[in-house]
Amino acid sequence: MAGRYVMGALGLALMGLGVSLVWAQSPWDVAVWLVGSIVLHDGLIAPLVLLVGVGVALTRPGVRGPVRAALVTAGCLTAIALPDILRPGPHNNATVLPLDYVRNWLVLLGVVGVGAGVVVAVRHVRGRRHRRPL
Repeated sequence: MAGRYVMGALGLALMGLGVSLVWAQSPWDVAVWLVGSIVLHDGLIAPLVLLVGVGVALTRPGVRGPVRAALVTAGCLTAIALPDILRPGPHNNATVLPLDYVRNWLVLLGVVGVGAGVVVAVRHVRGRRHRRPL
């Protein structure tokens, strides 16, 4: 019971930190980020996940869950990486983004795709085992 209160207090403290960091930014930057995230989610990510989910459900019934999970994860990774991919601004400190952001984003998307493929393959193998006659 005490753990809930500790976690609740920690959550409130982190929300307060987030609010203070937002207030420290320019209101225009925050508004652009909020509107951009809504447009990206509602205009691209959600329709894409729904369309692919319906398409996969019609062609391969047991695959829809892993494919949709992979698409949602890829969408989140893209939403996080997109600002630095589209506008890699100059940095005074060379250690801020020392690695190739586009390459690492593509590697993560590949890992997500391979992970979804492994889940689908394991489900397929398990399904075959259960269907075999004894």
